Amino acid sequence: MKISPRTRNYIYFGLFMAFIAVSFLLKYEPGVAMGNNFYLFAKDMVLILPPAFILIGLFDVWAKREVIEKHFGETADARGFVWSILLAATTVGGTFVAFPVANALYHKGARYSMIMTYITAASLVMIPMSIMEAAILGPKFTAVRILVSLPLVVIGSIFIEKLLLRMKYRIPEVQEVQK
Repeated sequence: MKISPRTRNYIYFGLFMAFIAVSFLLKYEPGVAMGNNFYLFAKDMVLILPPAFILIGLFDVWAKREVIEKHFGETADARGFVWSILLAATTVGGTFVAFPVANALYHKGARYSMIMTYITAASLVMIPMSIMEAAILGPKFTAVRILVSLPLVVIGSIFIEKLLLRMKYRIPEVQEVQK
């Protein structure tokens, strides 16, 4: 009997939830801690993801292809990287949101380097994270980290784009999920 990957994932999740339940019953501290962490993470995701995906849907519908091509496409200049970083700084939800937005950018004609700059910067310069970091580690540390990291992100993105174009790489089209 062959089990599909989707069914296997449900089985793993069920086993995890059973482990958490037994841990709470037997007061097994590592399991209780895992359960509490899972609860906090799941609660955050339930609060963040639905509004974020609504905004992603609106972005996909409202952002015109011509505007994306102008600011993020083949004819975009260095300001496109600034736009990518600014868009990334305002992205809430981390990579859970950054990847769907990057997909929308790609399908509207954004260059690989702009997309990679956006994805990398989304985990690097999120405004809430940077404010918290500055409060804990100091504004000087945060400023140095950002000012050192962003040029490396842009340079790396340009290098990877050139490599991908030389290889004639194309992002695969999404296949429909077999049920």
